[in-house]
Amino acid sequence: MNKLAANLSMLFTEEEFLKRFKLASDNGFLGVEYLFPYEYKKEDIKNELDSNNLKQILFDFPAGDFSKGDRGIAIFPDRKSEFQEGVHKALEYAEYLDCNRLTVLVGIDNGKFSKTELHDTLIENLSYAAEKIKNKNINILVEALNTIDAPNYFVSNTEYCKKIIKEIDLDYVKIQYDIYHMQIMEGDILRTFENNKDLIGHIQIADNPGRNEPGTGELNYKKIFSYLSKNYDGWIGCEYSPKQSTLEGLSWINKNGAIDA
Repeated sequence: MNKLAANLSMLFTEEEFLKRFKLASDNGFLGVEYLFPYEYKKEDIKNELDSNNLKQILFDFPAGDFSKGDRGIAIFPDRKSEFQEGVHKALEYAEYLDCNRLTVLVGIDNGKFSKTELHDTLIENLSYAAEKIKNKNINILVEALNTIDAPNYFVSNTEYCKKIIKEIDLDYVKIQYDIYHMQIMEGDILRTFENNKDLIGHIQIADNPGRNEPGTGELNYKKIFSYLSKNYDGWIGCEYSPKQSTLEGLSWINKNGAIDA
């Protein structure tokens, strides 16, 4: 059976952040994920998790200033100390919230450094994070984003994720496979998953175009969920933008056999 986690950065946004946990639980979700917890007290988040019988599935390392266009900082030679400080902050929250997955958004190539410098810095920063997280029962996830929504994002396909992970060569550094992003960049979703399933540590979903609910676009989510139910035992993060309200859109779960596949 597929296990669905509500992404609280995109779902139930009709309410302020800490009220979204109860809404997720009330609507059948057993786990939650989101981009960042850092503007909230970890104690307050833990209270919402415990009160609503929810598992914290995933959140991201600090990734710079989104309002200024940052989509991660792990590739930049001049921001190594900032990234490494963020590793300690993420670990503090992850241990307190019993979260076993931390995602790295690597960053957008701003043209100031060579591709080699960016790659080498990414490897250095991931190695630093991996050393600090060693023996913590936490996976580090590298996520590729599409370059339509995030132009010049440095890691934009599964093959580059594999290259990075094989270079790090630690079994707790894995791929975060976002079906929406990878449908745009490479398609062939199920074959790509099958060929890389041993390296995939988490899946996120949305349909394309629009990044809305599964079943609203071109992807055959009935087939995807049926396949995943037999070939993947991890969590699936529902990271989509509801076409109307979150509650109005949740019927996709039953229509597409997301849980009962």
